[in-house]
Order: sequence, then structure tokens, then C-alpha cells
Amino acid sequence: MTKRVGIFVSGGGSNMRALVEDMTGDHAARATVVLSNNADAGGIAWARDQGIATEVVDHRPFKGDRPAFEAAIDAALAPYNLDIICLAGFMRVLTAGFVAPWQGRMLNIHPSLLPKYKGLHTHARVLEAGDSVHGCSVHLVTAALDDGPILGQATVPVLDDDTPDTLAARVLVQEHRLYPAVLRRFAAGDSRMVTL
Repeated sequence: MTKRVGIFVSGGGSNMRALVEDMTGDHAARATVVLSNNADAGGIAWARDQGIATEVVDHRPFKGDRPAFEAAIDAALAPYNLDIICLAGFMRVLTAGFVAPWQGRMLNIHPSLLPKYKGLHTHARVLEAGDSVHGCSVHLVTAALDDGPILGQATVPVLDDDTPDTLAARVLVQEHRLYPAVLRRFAAGDSRMVTL
């Protein structure tokens, strides 16, 4: 049976596009809905152009009431009967109350080699630390930020003349390879680590 996937984005959704473009042929999953907290997100416009259902739940009217915001997300998702959620640049921290029912079924991609550099500004932090290797990780989401079992990692070398922007661009290329590879395996019931 084909797994129904919801993808959460806040911006352009380049990782969402990589996931959608891979969910063809014998893939065990299909993109059912793309959800954003931003009506102007480029990812929403792209998904609509592909004929994928979209939902927008703007966080701003909730004025910091995260449970109420998440209840609205739940209500928007309910008709789609999703099996898996993929966070793909969704720039809102989700509470334990939202995450718990999705335990083991929600994936996220993060631009560092977890458990190093959780949170924001990972590329600058790697450069400040003088690391020689950087990369990205796909993990199962738990209530803790950028935590949970790691399902895949991809690495890139850190070059002497790297800036946060050049490093981010090279990591993003790997993100677009890693996330689809992990989802393809995960949707088929295989949680073994993917290493690129």
C-alpha cells in the first residue's frame, strides 16, 4: 500500500522538491499534501503547480500559542490520513504534544552531522570550530530539538576558503541526495542508516 506523505515547508522548499521528484515509479510513498506556515512560500506555489494539495496555517495569528497553532495544523492535515510527515525547512519548533502522535513517523533534515551543531547557524559554527568535515543528517523527530535516531548522513569537506554561504551551498547539494534516499528506504519499512 502506498504511504501518504505530508511535507512541511516555510520557504522555497528545495528539499521538498527533491522528495517529490523522487516519489515516482516503484517508490513506496507519494506526496499527498504540502503544508506551510507562510502563504507566500515558494514551496507552496511549486506544489500547487505540480497538482499536489496544499495547506497554509499561518503561525502569526496564534501569537506564540504553539498548542493552538499545532491544533490548527492537525485539523488541516486530518483529511489526508497521512502515514509520514517530512519536515523540509519548516522553521517552527514543534511541541512534544504535536510530535508524540507522530513518533517514529516524522522525519527532518538538518544541515550538520548530528549530534553536532543542533539549532541554527550550523555552517558558521562549523567554520568557527575549524572542523574539516561538515554535512547533513536525516533523523526521526522527537520532542528535543534536532534530536532522535539518525537515519542518514552525507558529508562534505570544509575547504580553506569556505564561507558560511559556500559551505551551505555544497551541503544543500547533499541534502537533495540524502533526504530522498532516506525516505525511499524508510517508506519501504527499512530504517537502516543511509551514508553518502
